[in-house]
Amino acid sequence: MPKRVLIITLIIILIALDSFSQRSAQWKRMRYEIFYGVGATNFLGELGGANRTGTNFLRDFEFAMTRPLLNLGFRYMIKEQISTKAMLSYGWIRGNDATTTETYRNYRNLNFYSPLVEFAVQGEYHITKERVGHRYNLRRVRGVKGIKLNTYFFAGIAGFWFNPKGKDQTGAWQSLQPIGTEGQNVSPVREKYHRLQVAIPYGVGFKYGLDRKWSIGLEFGVRKTFTDYIDDVSTTYYDNDLIKAAGGDQAAFLADPSNGDNPGWTVGGQQRGDPKDKDAYMFMIVNLTYKLRAGRGGLPKF
Repeated sequence: MPKRVLIITLIIILIALDSFSQRSAQWKRMRYEIFYGVGATNFLGELGGANRTGTNFLRDFEFAMTRPLLNLGFRYMIKEQISTKAMLSYGWIRGNDATTTETYRNYRNLNFYSPLVEFAVQGEYHITKERVGHRYNLRRVRGVKGIKLNTYFFAGIAGFWFNPKGKDQTGAWQSLQPIGTEGQNVSPVREKYHRLQVAIPYGVGFKYGLDRKWSIGLEFGVRKTFTDYIDDVSTTYYDNDLIKAAGGDQAAFLADPSNGDNPGWTVGGQQRGDPKDKDAYMFMIVNLTYKLRAGRGGLPKF
């Protein structure tokens, strides 16, 4: 091999190695991110849902019950394709039997809305390495370019607080958990549920790099919970006369707001919910992400 060709080959190899080294080190210098977003929530439980019996999860989705969501979080890149994040979300969820024409649920006539506060820690796997353009994103300027759309899957654990409220006979919203609409204030074997619970979030997200620091994203996730009381409905009706004796007319109405045309459907012992099918809720978030440069000590520089 001629000396000139050998020298040129070595130069090309050195340039390639240097470029790879710079690309590999770049993500470490920008491994911290903060993000905030807005989105929507939807509830999957006993109330409302599809206009047929025997449906659950996404088959029972009711678009009219979609409610707003706010989100704030922090992400740390462990590897180029593996990251972890912590985020705080605040939103609302709702369900209403009036939105379905399914006979029994419509007659049941229960409704609720609840604020929802969630803190989650999640792990993410990015199926593509994140690429960004040149510092100023100029055309015909050499830089680290490539696929700017980053797709990732996530799963984790979350703690959330909720407080279901229902409309009483005057149209005012009342917190349902203290009232004991399924006989929790009357029966010693029916314990009150806790309004602080655990969920398993999982889903998919997309990020599009706007420049070296900013990106916009879309994330969809389901939260599978271990409670059936987010909507205050789970097991069977309790004797409404006993609920009325313990809590008054308001408690009796919130336990059974049906119109009375079919009184045998809501007597004590009849099905009110399905405790075998736990509740779930969904988040759809549009977020804006900002990369923080890591300092010499490896900590983010704000």
